[in-house]
Amino acid sequence: MSRPEADSRLKKQALSFIILMGLVSLFSDMTYEGARSLTGPYLGLLGASAFIVGLVAGLGEFIGYGLRLATGLLADRTRNYWLLTFIGYGLNLLAVPLLALTGRWELAAMLIVAERMGKAIRKPARDAMMSYAARQVGTGYGFALEEFLDQIGAMLGPLFLALVVFLNQGLGTVSSYRRGFAFLLLPALLAMVVLTIGRIHYPEPSHFEIKEEKIIEKKFGRRFWLYLLGTSLLAAGFADFPLLGFHFQKKGLFAGATIPLLYTLAMGIDAVAALVFGRLFDRIGLKALMISTLISSFFAPLVFLSDQKLPVVGGIILWGIGMGALESILKAVVANMISPEKRATAYGIFNAIFGASWFAGSALMGFLYSRQLGSMVLFSVLAQVAAAFLFFQVFRLSTRTGSESA
Repeated sequence: MSRPEADSRLKKQALSFIILMGLVSLFSDMTYEGARSLTGPYLGLLGASAFIVGLVAGLGEFIGYGLRLATGLLADRTRNYWLLTFIGYGLNLLAVPLLALTGRWELAAMLIVAERMGKAIRKPARDAMMSYAARQVGTGYGFALEEFLDQIGAMLGPLFLALVVFLNQGLGTVSSYRRGFAFLLLPALLAMVVLTIGRIHYPEPSHFEIKEEKIIEKKFGRRFWLYLLGTSLLAAGFADFPLLGFHFQKKGLFAGATIPLLYTLAMGIDAVAALVFGRLFDRIGLKALMISTLISSFFAPLVFLSDQKLPVVGGIILWGIGMGALESILKAVVANMISPEKRATAYGIFNAIFGASWFAGSALMGFLYSRQLGSMVLFSVLAQVAAAFLFFQVFRLSTRTGSESA
């Protein structure tokens, strides 16, 4: 077989791997994103305050992201990427249907945090495997394609949950929510089946990696840390959907099955935005992240300061654009910046710092929400604008070193 034929075959295999892992994400997102569309209102119905909702969401992200520092190091040292991925998905997915058995917000909060811990166990190893394949087809496009499939699941999950809640509304709001969580066991099991198929067909995804030493750093240099600072500000200023859902229910803007439908809309925008900005990233590099960050920075005024449904929906669309970039371009930058043997560690560090910032930002916004809503909105906008400025500084450094793609 000639070299061009071998390269073409390898690229097709890498694309097949990305699609297969995207299907895993589709079913897993149906599970936990479906649940997340109602965890805020559910905690509220069980007696939690706005501060508790923000704190639980932030704590789950903090532990879920912070733990990735250890699991990233473990993945690079042991090379047991598949093992960590399976363990993580098991905890990540099975914690969701157990929400159907809760009767106190404290117990529900523990399961919400456990679900995030499962994601932390699998994420660095999974992202490293994905990065090897993504660099075969274009880093931005590879991660964006996986994110597109991921968000189809994130759309279907809330729709599925909304349907179950609607069909069981005669049982009462709390009971209908529990029935919805129970039905999410179905996509959870499907995700584990597809993951097993992936392991059988592609036991060594590292074989997909392209060696391009001119754009890959073997140490965590200034660009990497400046980039992390930018992503930290982005995470701190980006409100989690449970707080949005809590706000909608409290203000009477939307309620019941409508809230998961709004989350479905956001995930649909997320999917399209991931593909658009992923392709754009492969063409113009970090400038794509700057653009998406500035666009999404204005979601908070529309969502939290308006009493009209149309501007709120506009804010949700901007929120979805931001999520698309968060889940695709952010990971693509790391893949282009760090060498493969240290990439899981890099993803662990990246996610730990990102999660700490998400926790701090979520807790602060939950606190400000109850006391000074305008200050919360101002903080959200300024943090994201500052993040865009730092991404510009990373872009300038990358240009100087001939690494524009990063």
